Amino acid sequence: MCQLKSTAEIIFAGRQGLQRIVICTGTGCVANGALDVYNAFLSEMTAAKIHVVDHFEALEGIKGAEKAVYLSKSGCQGFCQMGPLVSIEPEDILYNKVKAADVKGIVEKTLQNGDVIDSLLYVDPVTKKQCRSQKEITFYKRQHRLILRQCGELNPENLAEYRAIGGYTAAAKAYKEMTPDQICKDMIDAGLRGRGGGGFPTGRKWEVCRVQINAKKYIICNGDEGDPGAFMDRSVMEGNPHSVIEGMMIAARAIGADEGYVYVRAEYPLAVRRVRKACEDALKAGILGDDVFGTGMKMHLHVMEGAGAFVCGEETALMASIEGDRGMPRPKPPFPAQSGLWGKPTVINNVETLATVPLIMGMGAEKFRQLGTAGSPGTKTFALTGHVANTGLIEVPFGATLREIVMEIGGGITDKRGRIDPEGFKAVQIGGPSGGCLTKAHLDLKMDFDSLRSIGAMVGSGGLVCMNKSTCMVAVAKYFMQFTQKESCGKCVLCREGTRQMLYLLEDIVEGRGTLATLDLLQELGTVVQKGSLCGLGKTASNPVLSTLKYFKDEYLAHVVDKRCPTGECRKLAKPEIRADKCKGCTLCVKKCPVQAITGLVKKPHVIDAHLCIKCGVCAQVCKFEAVVGV
Repeated sequence: MCQLKSTAEIIFAGRQGLQRIVICTGTGCVANGALDVYNAFLSEMTAAKIHVVDHFEALEGIKGAEKAVYLSKSGCQGFCQMGPLVSIEPEDILYNKVKAADVKGIVEKTLQNGDVIDSLLYVDPVTKKQCRSQKEITFYKRQHRLILRQCGELNPENLAEYRAIGGYTAAAKAYKEMTPDQICKDMIDAGLRGRGGGGFPTGRKWEVCRVQINAKKYIICNGDEGDPGAFMDRSVMEGNPHSVIEGMMIAARAIGADEGYVYVRAEYPLAVRRVRKACEDALKAGILGDDVFGTGMKMHLHVMEGAGAFVCGEETALMASIEGDRGMPRPKPPFPAQSGLWGKPTVINNVETLATVPLIMGMGAEKFRQLGTAGSPGTKTFALTGHVANTGLIEVPFGATLREIVMEIGGGITDKRGRIDPEGFKAVQIGGPSGGCLTKAHLDLKMDFDSLRSIGAMVGSGGLVCMNKSTCMVAVAKYFMQFTQKESCGKCVLCREGTRQMLYLLEDIVEGRGTLATLDLLQELGTVVQKGSLCGLGKTASNPVLSTLKYFKDEYLAHVVDKRCPTGECRKLAKPEIRADKCKGCTLCVKKCPVQAITGLVKKPHVIDAHLCIKCGVCAQVCKFEAVVGV
């Protein structure tokens, strides 16, 4: 397996005595005040008369024996729920949930005296052990961070820092030393498959475009990540935009393109700004432009903001959007590699795929294949969200099981109150609206393209939404169908009207109007929409419905036959009651009920008057003994 040096090892090689403070400035940490933390470090270190370096280029003037601190930003470090995160190198200290008010103490105690502040360390919820560094935290220990490693270490806004760790070396090799067919062969040998969901072999896609005879070709980066709960591509663009640009350059050289587009949804303003700056910096440095690496070849990139239509994640709809038309899919064939943007041969790869390309060029196809499985080499990033102890951005080799991801990296399933529940696992929705539902029976399933396809699911973009036993799977299916129905471009009838009718049927079920015939019609309609829709959105729109019908049929039957929601999540079917064996008679629910529907004596079991109850759920929220059920 290829062992890569850390960014710190490369940057500080030969410079003893230097320290580096890395502040996570991904979207999540920025939202929690990371920029205030950064400014506080600047202020406090200056006041403490510490030699502060906040520009990578300035490190060249620092001698090895001189005491200095390099203050740096990074992209997402992954452990989103614990942000803002602050790393201190080479001491290998990770502080979490850092506030601006904590900075003075860090400067005085850690930077000046070498002491660790225990209150800022992560505490393992199971072992209760304080963890000083990433290496000690289970969330990180179980991962293999290949794509994401540099996202959490590099300053994403500094071209010189990217080049210091070997950035653009692979692109220079591709332009100066390799032929297009050699590059395509390398990708084919590596077995790289598209990380955007379909898993089509990247090298084969490039080869199809390479052999097209046309003076003009395009490369497009698909950064239009729209799945609910997914933020993998956003984090890569925010954390290491130059890796994406370098991947695009190598792809362009392979297919014979001299122009490309980075298509990023406008809801990702930080990603847009950092990718745009990276393109501008690369152009100024002569990496992009009319004379790439002095070869006389051209390569120009444009950054385009998408308007947020989910369907524009589909490649032909994305191209229509770039061309200035409404984002609507086109029939295939011809495929974009044959006739794409403005009718020219075009390759479209997603962010993660392109960011992987320079790494393959650096480590070689053989070493890359040592990661993952035979049919799905390499690693995959996932956004882990929902009812799980450790939420955030993770990366594992293909072939890791769902159990390893959720129970080990994720720390286990949590209950309504956020406590770890060993028996609480119910399902995981993978791949967003395009994916499917995985159950307890799939906990030991290998997470790779072929294994998931064998059970009717797909990797998708990599969103993993974990659900505990209090989740109503019918309501989950309805949520995803609402999303898909709103995002349908309306071009084909099956998708436009089929998803609408499926949503109506699901509404009938959760509101108590459904029958057994409703379930039959829902199954039939879902299959028809799946088979007859034009693009990937429509073809996968039924997946959440069909998979929940398959694995949670009993919940659907409870809704239509018994007219009840087993989890109490569907308000129209809720039948609230207080369990006498759990009620302690504390009267808290009586005090909070807005319609005085609850009665009972102190220290005696209480009861709910079903005729007065408005099913607001307040009683269940305030009950400390989980005595209220059915609401």
